[in-house]
Amino acid sequence: MPVYEFKCEDCGKEFEKFVISASKVSEVKCPYCGSQNVKKKISACGISGSSSSSSSTGATCSPFG
Repeated sequence: MPVYEFKCEDCGKEFEKFVISASKVSEVKCPYCGSQNVKKKISACGISGSSSSSSSTGATCSPFG
């Protein structure tokens, strides 16, 4: 179940919400004011790693705010 980041267009608050499927994103309400006038924020994918040859490097995807 993915976690999406949202911003309420009415009160300006930002929040995260577990959403069962992409089709349910349109049903999300702001937990602060109850408005359905919310926008899904774009989450960036962060990359972590090391320049050291003795450790393994890898990419991880995490919300970036």
